[in-house]
Amino acid sequence: MKAFFPISILIIFGLFLQSCTVNNILSQSGEKVDNTVSALDSVFHDNYEYEYHIRVDDKVNISVWLHDELSVGSVYGIYNSNEIYGKWLLVDRNGNIEVPRIGTLHVEHMTIIELKDLLTSHLKEWLLNPIVDVKIQNKEISILGEVRNPQVITIDTEQVRLLDIIAKANGFEFYADIKHVKVFRQVGSDVYIANIDLSKADSYLQRNIALHPGDVVVVPARNAKRFDRQLANIVPLTSVATAVAILFSAF
Repeated sequence: MKAFFPISILIIFGLFLQSCTVNNILSQSGEKVDNTVSALDSVFHDNYEYEYHIRVDDKVNISVWLHDELSVGSVYGIYNSNEIYGKWLLVDRNGNIEVPRIGTLHVEHMTIIELKDLLTSHLKEWLLNPIVDVKIQNKEISILGEVRNPQVITIDTEQVRLLDIIAKANGFEFYADIKHVKVFRQVGSDVYIANIDLSKADSYLQRNIALHPGDVVVVPARNAKRFDRQLANIVPLTSVATAVAILFSAF
């Protein structure tokens, strides 16, 4: 009977360990992933001619020099035009915006330059040599997982480098698996995944890929995190089990 009680404690303890799991974002689960630079899909190769194309739900600022009545969230005005405090035109689900004086314009899939040229051509009916600027407020890249500050980062450029985004997230956490950094990119109805090994110094420029607005970066955790989390739960339980076993044997 004396031996039964400590054994039962160990059985319960073992069952508890099986229930102690740590969720890991997109863990590898033992699969073999090709992280070589040559394995990157062509959609992740550098494209210096890349231009952002306007999408549904984008927030568009229009600035017309010296004409606030024709502007929406003008960068030329005295008022703040950022996403929080400024004004914008929302691209509706039909891909349209309503522009002051001009009316409805279909802008989905247009580049910034194409929209500027279109606005300029319309405004020439009333203005002499109009100066027009267009800005998209919500060009964003998301970074998740084992970084110090996971967040959605707004960018002002057409593209930005992977390590720049990681730096904006304040770098890696201790358990970051930098051998299996993932980048998700949607092109039309297809989603492509790049597996990047940032532990190697070779082919740095190709590993530090250019990111586009809408990309999602995920930094998974190393398996050591799961072990350490379980160990943190094991230590107090083993102390209790040992104390109970000593008291039981004493009596």
